[in-house]
Amino acid sequence: MGNTKKKCVFAGSFDPPTLGHRAVVQDCLQMFDEVVLAVLVNPTKQPCFSVEERLEMLRLEYANEPRVRTLSFEGTVAELLEKENTKMYVRGIRNGTDLDFENANFYASKKLDKDLIAVYLPCRQELLHVSSSIVRNSIKFGTPFDEYVSEEVLKFIQNR
Repeated sequence: MGNTKKKCVFAGSFDPPTLGHRAVVQDCLQMFDEVVLAVLVNPTKQPCFSVEERLEMLRLEYANEPRVRTLSFEGTVAELLEKENTKMYVRGIRNGTDLDFENANFYASKKLDKDLIAVYLPCRQELLHVSSSIVRNSIKFGTPFDEYVSEEVLKFIQNR
């Protein structure tokens, strides 16, 4: 790697951030000097948490990790990578459905940025059942969700 600072972008809705997201970030920190967590704004989706709330949860979770930076972004992945001056785009993969979805997005993004490099990180086996939608459903139905999110995110949601 030499003296070149290596940076990656890990983007998603993070609605809310889960232990699955956290595991991806931990893996990224093993490979990269800086991890940019980008809350993607999708105008067609109705999120449970506002962009500001999602950013705050991420900031709380990574308050003691100076190599993690958070931001929100409205636009294409190619535009985001260009803005962040990196070609490394990280995606977490739980199963074949995720892989098919990510590959379709990768090929679309690759048309916009031929130099984009996708880094697919397999989910840890013990977290295969974790998803933001499970957390949202648990909140909606008043069932426990502490095994899916970090302590910081749990406290944020409970105090919301």
